[in-house]
Parts: sequence; structure tokens; C-alpha cells
Amino acid sequence: MFVAELWPIKTLNIMNNRVNILQVEPDSYKAMSGLEQYVTNSGIDKLHYELIKLRASQINGCAYCLDMHSRDARKLGETEQRIYVLSAWRETDFFTPEEQAILTLTEEVTNISHGGVSDQTYQQAAAFFDEHYLAKIIMAITVINAWNRIAISTHMKPKRVNA
Repeated sequence: MFVAELWPIKTLNIMNNRVNILQVEPDSYKAMSGLEQYVTNSGIDKLHYELIKLRASQINGCAYCLDMHSRDARKLGETEQRIYVLSAWRETDFFTPEEQAILTLTEEVTNISHGGVSDQTYQQAAAFFDEHYLAKIIMAITVINAWNRIAISTHMKPKRVNA
């Protein structure tokens, strides 16, 4: 399941009296879900998309999205070990050169105010991916950053799962 399927009104876990955007502005949620569906159905590799979601959510500190997307990644076959070390991916040899390019681009787009996306990072990604796939990667990064901002600003929290 993906974010558009997992955020029905009854499952939102908002921890205080902040706005429930889905309830008060359902058309905005519908528009965000449309972007999510575009990326999901665009042909981007599903594990690439989950790595993007996880890395951006780590940077943004979005527990709700980290919880959701670590589960989604596991369902798609991602290993626990790679999820555990994702925040320190440069210190491992667990990620392919293509994934490294995606992760670097994800970090720079997510931290856009820190100097934007460098030419080196862009060229590294362009060396692996054609313009269409690169556009899909950038859209995927943009969408998860928007979801992170919605979840964090409304204090959405993951539900505890008992082991």
C-alpha cells in the first residue's frame, strides 16, 4: 500500500488539536494524492521510490512517513540492514552507484536551501538516468517532501505496533 491508500480519515493519528487537512480541505488531499499516483504509476522503480521516501523522511524528521515507508520497503523486498544504515549510506557499499546518485539527489533537493542541487550531483544522476527517469526522480523527491511537511506540521504520529 502507498500513502494515498494509507491516509483515509479514520487512520490519521494526529496527536493534538491541529488541523486534519483531509477533513477540512479534502480537495487539497485529492490533489496531493494525484501527484502520489502519478509518481507511483510513472514507471519509477518501486524500491528507488521507497529509498527516496525513506531518505527524505530521515532528513525531514518525519516519524510518520519513516514508519510507513520502512514497512512498504520491506514488503517490496528491501533488507532491514539497508534500511538501518540508510542515514549513513556513504559509509557502506550496500547501495549501487545508481542508488547512490538517487540518494545524493534526494539529499540536495530535500535540503534545497543549502545551495540547491550542485552540477556535480545533477550530472552524476544524469549519467545513469535519461531525462524522463530523472524527471520522475525529482517529482518523487518533491512529493515525499510535501507529504513530510503535511505530516510534521499537523503532528501526525505513527501508531505503536506491539511486537
